[in-house]
Amino acid sequence: MVSNHRYCVIMCGGIGSRFWPYSRAERPKQFIDFFGTGRSLLQMSYDRILPIVPKENIVIVTNEAYAPLVREQLPDLLDDNILLEPARRNTAPCIAWATYHIAARDPEASMVVAPSDHLVMREREFEDSIRRGFEFVEGHDALLTLGIAPTRPETGYGYIQIGDEVAEGISKVKTFTEKPNLELAKVFLETGEFFWNSGIFLWRAQAIKKAFHLYAPDIATRFDAGEDKFGTDGERGFIEEEFPACPGISIDYAVMEKAPNVYVERVSFGWNDLGTWSALYDNSPKNRDGNVTQGCHVEAYNSSGNIFAVNSDKLVVCSGLTGYVVADAGDVLLICPMAEEQHIKQMVNDVKQHYGDKYL
Repeated sequence: MVSNHRYCVIMCGGIGSRFWPYSRAERPKQFIDFFGTGRSLLQMSYDRILPIVPKENIVIVTNEAYAPLVREQLPDLLDDNILLEPARRNTAPCIAWATYHIAARDPEASMVVAPSDHLVMREREFEDSIRRGFEFVEGHDALLTLGIAPTRPETGYGYIQIGDEVAEGISKVKTFTEKPNLELAKVFLETGEFFWNSGIFLWRAQAIKKAFHLYAPDIATRFDAGEDKFGTDGERGFIEEEFPACPGISIDYAVMEKAPNVYVERVSFGWNDLGTWSALYDNSPKNRDGNVTQGCHVEAYNSSGNIFAVNSDKLVVCSGLTGYVVADAGDVLLICPMAEEQHIKQMVNDVKQHYGDKYL
């Protein structure tokens, strides 16, 4: 049984630069079928929310450049439910627009907000967690985030320190820490008080609107100025004028780290943000040599622990290769040790500086 007052916002505007060149500006990672299932990460995100939220209440926020891809991959989605950002402004303005859009349609709405490019292995447990989260925020003046029990001292994630438990599986948030160094991450893991910040949120539309007014007024006042236009033909024109003037800031910095009514639901449903090649390697099936192939043919000799991603019928032949990313996108070939994948963003910046947008 789904509630008609429950909505989902899927954020789909990222460019996936850490998966370059397999993920490119014209087709970033959320639109790619990484696991050979016939469904992209975006489609998988849409599929797993359907048992919880009616499809007419699923809203996609994406960059206007990706409108054709969204419509191609999600043909059942109503045009009014695809919000096209005229500029990239991080998650706070994205969520503010979706909130005002939904609140104009349904003042009683509650919302789950999720990225389009995460991996969830246990979907039934995901459904149970989201339903439990909806029930909590619908009964409390609360901003809820989902926290993942850490399995390693990860330095690439944000952490949430939990406080007192207020309901089964739900605790008050004590602190947020963004991407700690390795030593601090080890301490976090040992204490048992810290959880990974999944970037999945639940709240009532009116609760997050109130929070924007209190903690991010520079965003709220811009949307307030055209509140009567939301849900009408004038919404798009207003957004094209005002949205680019919003500050580029995440919802964590803009609201979650400031508000006193922030809670965390401790969940376990096989989550991974698939933010790096090594994360994709860890979550992909491997052959007997421990190699991962992404839709390509590979003949590997004395080679193990590699990931090969090639967007063509090209045959990859290698010998003596261990722990590498080999990613080919036609006009770009990347060969990089997986242990040095943190440098890929800098490589992308260097390519942009030397060649403009040609290879991005």
